[in-house]
Amino acid sequence: MSTEAPQQIKLPPLRFSRKRNWASDQAIGFLMEQSVGNSNVISLAAGLVDQQSLPVEETRNALNELLSDDCLARKMLQYGTTAGYEMLRDQILVLLANLEGCAVDQLGIGRDQVVVTTGSQQFLSLVGEVLLDPGDICLVAAPTYFVFLSVLAGLGATAITIETDSDGMRTDALETQLQQLETDGLLDRVKLIYAVSYYENPSGISLSEERRPELVEIARRWSKTNRILILEDAAYRELRYDGPQLPSVWSFDADCESVILTQTFSKSFSPGLRVGYGIVPRDLIDPIFDRKSNDDFGSANFNQHLIASVMQSGLYESHVEFVRDSYRKKRDCMLQAADRYFTGLDGVTWVHPHGGLYVWMSLPETIETGFSSELFKTATQTEQVMYVPGELFYTDDSCRLRNQMRLSFGVQTLEGINEGMKRLANAVASIL
Repeated sequence: MSTEAPQQIKLPPLRFSRKRNWASDQAIGFLMEQSVGNSNVISLAAGLVDQQSLPVEETRNALNELLSDDCLARKMLQYGTTAGYEMLRDQILVLLANLEGCAVDQLGIGRDQVVVTTGSQQFLSLVGEVLLDPGDICLVAAPTYFVFLSVLAGLGATAITIETDSDGMRTDALETQLQQLETDGLLDRVKLIYAVSYYENPSGISLSEERRPELVEIARRWSKTNRILILEDAAYRELRYDGPQLPSVWSFDADCESVILTQTFSKSFSPGLRVGYGIVPRDLIDPIFDRKSNDDFGSANFNQHLIASVMQSGLYESHVEFVRDSYRKKRDCMLQAADRYFTGLDGVTWVHPHGGLYVWMSLPETIETGFSSELFKTATQTEQVMYVPGELFYTDDSCRLRNQMRLSFGVQTLEGINEGMKRLANAVASIL
């Protein structure tokens, strides 16, 4: 037998798929790492929920009851179904009816049109995968949720931005863009209109009630060669602190063929359980289920039973009210701190949101806020405070504004919010 060492062969580099390259260099991982892993920095960046509001007692009570029944416990610990636990889907219909102010039988849908997912993020990805080919078009607000922009990029789809104002996406601008796409021969590539309808991440703005039916009417009227669907992301719907109580965009879709609705329990109950859901048109059910069954055979069955038990017991509603009260105080604290520390800084403005987790701040146009900017370096290194650069929430350089930032009040204490805003104001003042 030879005793010679085997010859070392230098292997060539890996060759990744196009999807991997399309999805590379996303900011979410960096932001989460900095917000969670750097204890010296006050994070006004990551959209994490309030640590103290997490439902420990409610979860413990539900678990004790569920696990006391051996038969039910074994069912929870087994695989579930692709669509999700039936009892949870029934509870979701009850929740949706309560939010819409109607009876369940007035919703116009059944359990079969509800799909339970691993947070609403999985649902957003599933919708993109079954509808969008490379080169297809999704129309989005400017600014909008940057992780969904990453989903689109990872599919090779094109995101085209629509101008917004204090009432959300401008429907007249949407009409103009669709007309231009038809003129350019690209209307058949338009598959989706993406709308964060409540307390937009990042701007905190909600789509006005007047524009909601207009959005549905526009999508239907411009569905000339193929149906254009609206993907309504209502992740923050239950985090309303004041202002108007708005019906969903989905509620204006009388035949339930034009709007896909998604919500999540991550913000209202617990992100650690990773349970979200979608309401889909009937002809989208099988494509979604087929895609999802390839991914995971169904989301975590144990977690779905837990959420269903919490909802059935009435613990969910009381917890959501507690969460709203907590976040309302935090929002007010951040807005008061903005008034206290930023009012004297010329050209600095911010949105007063009625709900959600974010305050959107704009600086003078001469001050950039990006990762490589002087402000970001000063804020993170000198003042030890983190924010999310606003440019991440735009699709391309033609529309990207570089003087904005998203500030989150979700994870910080009241003292942390005040101190973080003070430090951030010091950083902005030093650049001004």
